[in-house]
Amino acid sequence: MKRRSFLKNITAGVALPSLLNGFGIRLHAAPLARLLAPLNADNDRALVLIRLDGGNDGLATVSPLDQYDRLKKARPNIAVPENRLLPLSGPTTLAMHPAFAGMRNLYEEGQVHIVQNVGYPNPNLSHFRATDIWMSASNADEFVASGWAGRYLAYEYPNFPIGYPNTVMPHPLAVEIGYSASLTVMGPQTSMGFVIPNTEAYYQLLAGEQTPAPNTPAGEQLSYVRLIAQQSRAYAQAILDASKKANNIAAYPDTPLAAKLKIIARLIAGGLKSRLYLVSIGGFDTHAQQVDTSDPTKGLHAELLRQLGDAVQAFCQDVEALGVADRVVGMTFSEFGRRIVSNFSNGTDHGEAAPVFLFGAPVAGGVTGSNPQLPLNPTVNDNLKMEVDFRSVYATLLRDWFCVPEADVPAVLIHPHPFLPNLLQPSAACATSSVHEDHWEAGRSLLDCWPNPFHNTLYLRYESTGAPTLVQILNTSGQMVAIPVSSWLPQGQYQTAWDASTLPPGTYFCRLISGSNQQTRTIVKA
Repeated sequence: MKRRSFLKNITAGVALPSLLNGFGIRLHAAPLARLLAPLNADNDRALVLIRLDGGNDGLATVSPLDQYDRLKKARPNIAVPENRLLPLSGPTTLAMHPAFAGMRNLYEEGQVHIVQNVGYPNPNLSHFRATDIWMSASNADEFVASGWAGRYLAYEYPNFPIGYPNTVMPHPLAVEIGYSASLTVMGPQTSMGFVIPNTEAYYQLLAGEQTPAPNTPAGEQLSYVRLIAQQSRAYAQAILDASKKANNIAAYPDTPLAAKLKIIARLIAGGLKSRLYLVSIGGFDTHAQQVDTSDPTKGLHAELLRQLGDAVQAFCQDVEALGVADRVVGMTFSEFGRRIVSNFSNGTDHGEAAPVFLFGAPVAGGVTGSNPQLPLNPTVNDNLKMEVDFRSVYATLLRDWFCVPEADVPAVLIHPHPFLPNLLQPSAACATSSVHEDHWEAGRSLLDCWPNPFHNTLYLRYESTGAPTLVQILNTSGQMVAIPVSSWLPQGQYQTAWDASTLPPGTYFCRLISGSNQQTRTIVKA
């Protein structure tokens, strides 16, 4: 039975630990030729996700000039004067915030696509819950324990982590710069990502430096933990090797977000094949003092947009100068937008739909969706209505950037969603190659499930390590719904048929646990 004949199984394995202060060797980065690594296979593509933490005010970020009088009426205390906004060229009546000049410059160069009015049905306005929904791609009434990108990575590399790293994928599947792995890269049972806790830790790694442990019993324990951690880092050397091969060329602003994107550009240019990179910028929960009352073009939100736009512009210039721009697409997202009407604290409260920005050389410049529609007499309860489901953006990137066959996308996102046209340049079309077949065969397979989708009978092929062996069926919330196999089995391969006639239709995870080995596959009951 070939792997293509069923739903490109999903696995989940042991968590990849994060980089910590205190290990590494001294490196001397060498210049990189501009044409060092041209795009030669679909697996060289990377997606950079930037989370705008707190709920970005989309109306202030991209304003509809055709309704400016209504915007000013709704926000008399915070609206940017019309003559200070930066109009966008082309068949549009949109304008960007004057502090967002970096992103506007990229738009004018055809490297930014704006998706208007992005959200989901029955939106939740809690920061925590809304963030979970965006990261998991769940419905508002579902609680899904895995992330959309984690499920994609598990789909793409179904045998991970057994036999990883390997010649097919010697590098981390995803890299996140932050103190812990987010739900976005959570696979069906564990994280698929590799965490660099902060930019300082990255440069200490390159220099072989560490923050000294205190001269106390606790400090001795810390040193021991660091030593053990250093020995267990499977992918630390890949980070080091990539960093040795490239130096940044473009000038970056001195901001935390720019520092993170600077590292990502260097790693991509150095040949790291990681599929996803994740960073965040906080502060977008602008209930109060969103603007400077003496000048609404300045203030907290303006500074955040300046940092975002300038950092993204520098990143795009850098990957272009490094010769890897065709490998990189970026996307911003935020858990929700803000209300149409401003409040009395010179801010805005939690709202619903907001724009998403795609950026990079492979992006087709332009706008998807219509201008936000503002009521003639807005109230504090009025929200921008969703026009585009955020999962349609994910679905389109999976199909058109990561080259996932269209029929397989719903299993990754749990539910089917429409695709969006014209987000990427025609030159970014997926190549015809066997690269995905290579990924599916990489590593060591311990579990197969077929047919997939299935109806009443699911056949299982699994491997025991000579230990207690379980095959479990879990729903998307991580709840166990069946145990087809539970036995102490001698080492070897086994096959069984499981009667699934009582299982309701839907998407599930089939998980093998045998000793310390675990693998998980996505299965669909039709």
